[in-house]
Formats: sequence, C-alpha cells, structure tokens
Amino acid sequence: MMEQSVIEVSPEVLHGTPVFSGTRVPVKTLFDYLKGGDTLADFLDDFPTVSREQAVNALELAGEDLIDAAVAGRVAAKEAQGTPRAS
Repeated sequence: MMEQSVIEVSPEVLHGTPVFSGTRVPVKTLFDYLKGGDTLADFLDDFPTVSREQAVNALELAGEDLIDAAVAGRVAAKEAQGTPRAS
C-alpha cells in the first residue's frame, strides 16, 4: 500500500485534517489511542472503517519519518560542531 492510499488530506473532509483514506477518522486518533495506553486492536474495534493494514502502514510511515528526522538532526548537529561527515 502506498502512502497516498493510507492518508488523505482534503479541505472537504474535516477541514483538511489528515484522515485514513476513505474514512473520516483522523490519523492523530490512532496515536492518541496508543499514547493513552490502548492497543491497536482497541483502536480498530472502535473505528471499524479503518483497516488493520491502513493503521499498520500509518505507523510504519511515522516510524520511517521519525528515524529520518533523527538521522538528519544528528548530521546537522555534527556539521554544526565541525565534525566531518563520512562519505
């Protein structure tokens, strides 16, 4: 599944809030559930219009973005310290 089919942003759906494609369920709701101690199964039970595949793909995308941001931040910090980057 590609990113476009996981998350949808449209001004006509919840004023442009990122939602799971084909639903009106904000992606942030999944993270709020997990942050609150609920399980993925709890979220899926409460929001049956979101497929397990959509939720897992959203978590994977978020994880990849988090790792990319951490690496970019580490590289920027090293550059700011004058540490040469490995080629």
